[in-house]
Amino acid sequence: MTAPRSYPAHARALLGLGLPLIGGHLGQFAIQLTDTIMMGWYDVEALAAIVLGSTMFFVFFIMGSGFGLAVMPMVAAASENGEGEVQIRRVTRMGLWLSAAFSAVTLPPLLWAEPILRAMGQTPDVARLAGQYLAIAGWGLLPGLGVMVLKSYLAALERTQMVLWIAVVAALVNAAVNYVLIFGSFGAPELGVRGAAIASVSVQVVSLIGLVAYAVRVFPEHQLFVRLWRMDRGALSQVFRLGWPIGLTNLSEVGLFAASAVMVGWLGAVPLAAHGIAMEMATATFLIHLGLSNAATIRTGKALGRGDIPDLRRGAQVTVALTVAIASVAVAVFLTWPEAMLSLFIDPDDPQKPDIIAIGTGLMMLAALFQMADGGQVAAHGLLRGLQDTRVPMVISGVTYWVVGISSGYVLGFPMGLGAAGVWCGLVLGLTASVVALMWRFWRRALPAAEARFDGQSALMAAPTV
Repeated sequence: MTAPRSYPAHARALLGLGLPLIGGHLGQFAIQLTDTIMMGWYDVEALAAIVLGSTMFFVFFIMGSGFGLAVMPMVAAASENGEGEVQIRRVTRMGLWLSAAFSAVTLPPLLWAEPILRAMGQTPDVARLAGQYLAIAGWGLLPGLGVMVLKSYLAALERTQMVLWIAVVAALVNAAVNYVLIFGSFGAPELGVRGAAIASVSVQVVSLIGLVAYAVRVFPEHQLFVRLWRMDRGALSQVFRLGWPIGLTNLSEVGLFAASAVMVGWLGAVPLAAHGIAMEMATATFLIHLGLSNAATIRTGKALGRGDIPDLRRGAQVTVALTVAIASVAVAVFLTWPEAMLSLFIDPDDPQKPDIIAIGTGLMMLAALFQMADGGQVAAHGLLRGLQDTRVPMVISGVTYWVVGISSGYVLGFPMGLGAAGVWCGLVLGLTASVVALMWRFWRRALPAAEARFDGQSALMAAPTV
């Protein structure tokens, strides 16, 4: 086995793979960001509804994306361990199958979301507008999850540039359609939240078509869509076993933030709007960490596929170092320019702007506090998924996000009277507990187990025959 690559070589390889993935995530995020900014200029109540509606959609989307994310380490390992084209085709197809099944099961709650939101204590007007948004945006779940599977497939094969360009084009198209349909520009009807929903669904469909066309052209030997209707029970089981814990882990994390939005919503539209804006900023930095984490998953999966544990270990160390560097920059930005960033989302003439800025500035300070923890936990998840270790991380996430994060956020926010700031303190506590437990899991359990497995295989191969 060759010597492990140097740390600078690992950093270059990780960034070379990760930067387009980061750009792709930020391009996708720009769709949601555009909705939030334009709704903030359109109407504060509509902004609160978009925050609530998009949060609910994202909960379902991120849970269903577990099957797409499971495809990533499986394709990466197959590309290195000799299983090749057949296994790549099998797991990618069944990732599409499972994503479609998930979409069919979870679509009804999105189409009839208004009574659900009312039951969760949201104000009637905000629940009504959020329901209008989701009744249209919900149809984007199926193409959106298909996009996630194909992005994972292409990224694992190191075709990340196309993932980036699809996301950039989608963000630009979304911004244009949003402007036309939200405000009724160029003679179009003024549709408000419904216009934002139509734009989002259209973009998801166009993105899926673009990725399908690219995959067929660049990898015709994989024959992804030939006899797509045929079930592969073995591959379906493999993707399901790896993917459902990822989906529930994602649900735990996004549920932490969604529950925080619901709790802040009990305080009224102004705190919810401030929460939504601050969360947009925190989400942007999270997506940078997520792109790096995806790259770590791919590189860890490839190292695992070829049994190169020393290279895997060194790559993990570089991942952690880059995560700390990115988080440090985010902390500095959040502490230096909170008011300027918040002002981007609000009409300067809105009478509620001072109240939103006052609440949002405090939340931005708290967002700075959890940057290290948030980056660290998503990096740990990426490394563990590269080792195809997903079940114990799922349990860790459920305990730290919900038992620690949600419960402490509720106690600090309401019985102790800290309001939105108290809810965000719960986020800090939950994420901190998560990163400690997940990093321990990777360095003390999962990595040594992988090393022992390959050492055992090497010893077996070296044993004399009789």
